[in-house]
Amino acid sequence: MTQMNGRTVLVTGGTGGIGKETARGLARLGARLLLVGRDAARAEAAARELRRDTGNDDVRALTADVTRQKDLRALARRVEEIGALHVLLNNAGVSPPGRTLTEDGVETTFAGNVVAPYLLTRLLLPLLRASGRGRVVNITGGVPRGRLDPANLQAEKFFIGWLTDTQYNRSKLALMAMSRTLAEVAAGEGDVTVNVAYPGHAYTSMNRALRMSAFPVLLRPIVPVLRLIMPYVYGDLEKPARNGIRLASDPALDGVTGAYFDIKGENAAWPPTTGDPRVRAAVWELCERLAPVSG
Repeated sequence: MTQMNGRTVLVTGGTGGIGKETARGLARLGARLLLVGRDAARAEAAARELRRDTGNDDVRALTADVTRQKDLRALARRVEEIGALHVLLNNAGVSPPGRTLTEDGVETTFAGNVVAPYLLTRLLLPLLRASGRGRVVNITGGVPRGRLDPANLQAEKFFIGWLTDTQYNRSKLALMAMSRTLAEVAAGEGDVTVNVAYPGHAYTSMNRALRMSAFPVLLRPIVPVLRLIMPYVYGDLEKPARNGIRLASDPALDGVTGAYFDIKGENAAWPPTTGDPRVRAAVWELCERLAPVSG
């Protein structure tokens, strides 16, 4: 298949899990692939694996820790030097076991899952516009329901609440709220689309590394059982990668923007909290304050 020939795609968090499987699918479609990972050796190993497995020699490894704004800015400059970008796929996600702050003073989960897609997209929008038919695909996750409290976006009040009310889930809802505003901004600045894909659950290294303390108290008794069955139920990464591949490559989605694609790959209704004007404004204004584009 050659439908992505001549198109450059950047995938963050592309060295493992859903990100690498998504990158694999895009490489098979002929994309020129920029694979971003936090560890240089692991990123190069992933790029080498994809070149070997797909027969696509145009897979390049880049290094950046998405929780560090200086890394994101350096990454954007590196991509600008490469000279073309048609698709930015913000896949990287973080899920620390407790509340920590990055070197930029941002809560780590919010930094990796919300601020990073915001800042990297804003930095690369001119290149996406110049390349033509630019697309931004943001990968959400967790449990896409619940509410967002504008006063707790960085877990200022609590990190883990009842059941699925975790900072990771809240950050992914915040990503979705930010993406809706980002779609409007991108449309106002040129022909770049912004959509969100929900891959569903997958047994990834991030899930395997979660400590017991990262789970809500009521779920902790069944966590050992979940860890036993998850490799069998969620071990196949090809299925959760399909949504991101489609949003990055499907010609039928040219011009589609501001949309949310659910686990079935269908254009679905957004979680209600992501459409709350107060929530959307709070998330966007916080991103602007924490990560000025001209900083």
